[in-house]
Amino acid sequence: MSLLKKTLEREEFAITAEMAPPKGTDFSHLLDCARKIKGKVHGVNVTDFQSSVMRVSSLATCKILKEEGLEPVLQITGRDRNRIAIQGELLSAGVFEIENVLALTGDHSVVGDHPESRAVYDLDSVGILQTITTLNGGKDMSGNDLKGTPEFFMGACVTPEYDPMDLQILKMEKKVQAGARYFQTQAIYDIETMKEFKEKSKHIDAKVLAGIIPLKSAGMAKFMSKNVPGINVPDEIIERMKNADDKVEEGIKIAAECIKELREENLCDGVHIMAIGAEENIPKILEEAELLTAEGVS
Repeated sequence: MSLLKKTLEREEFAITAEMAPPKGTDFSHLLDCARKIKGKVHGVNVTDFQSSVMRVSSLATCKILKEEGLEPVLQITGRDRNRIAIQGELLSAGVFEIENVLALTGDHSVVGDHPESRAVYDLDSVGILQTITTLNGGKDMSGNDLKGTPEFFMGACVTPEYDPMDLQILKMEKKVQAGARYFQTQAIYDIETMKEFKEKSKHIDAKVLAGIIPLKSAGMAKFMSKNVPGINVPDEIIERMKNADDKVEEGIKIAAECIKELREENLCDGVHIMAIGAEENIPKILEEAELLTAEGVS
């Protein structure tokens, strides 16, 4: 059983981080960051051609992180593969004993660095979850028996800031019916939104890990709030970043404060930290959020 699954089933506060594969074959920075967070998180999500940008695959990176002693979470989107390729990728993950999967529909290819590429979308996130459930049951999508069966712990994404929120709740229900057992959210900066989301989703039998993106500047905060769907950075946080002498340290402090409040008010079952290339700051965030012990994650 995966460490992430064990942690959530024991109703302990789970911590996951997100890492993007390199654009090229040099893994030195990623491995340096991975070693700094080893033992401090319960899982490491590996993005799957995030924002439609071509990189090393999530599967290859997951294998490398697993060899380093971390618990990988394979992200897989429906944008770039048909159902044959998706099933093959998942079975390959099973061969490498990767136990956690996060299903995504995927940003359209026109927003990435190969806008001329053809998007596939044979399956969306719900379809991928249904496919994983089928594979876990020992069959492929055509009903053929598998010789050797994977055992994946399945997750999906949700956006609490989405308007109308009821539509996100409906999507959550469909994803749970398809097999999702945990959700990772878009970045949260407004605690009141999480309170409303918690109330509206309390009937859903799945764990929720709140997304945390540490800010690096006031400009970053303004850009995300204006341009990234599902992210709202309150004006007072933007002002804090604007007035801070050390922007990175202030961003770390804000992230830690948010995590502490989310945990103290029991608004989520864990956090998912998306440090966007600055994973070396994750231990400091966790320390300031009082989530680290001498042995590692508490």
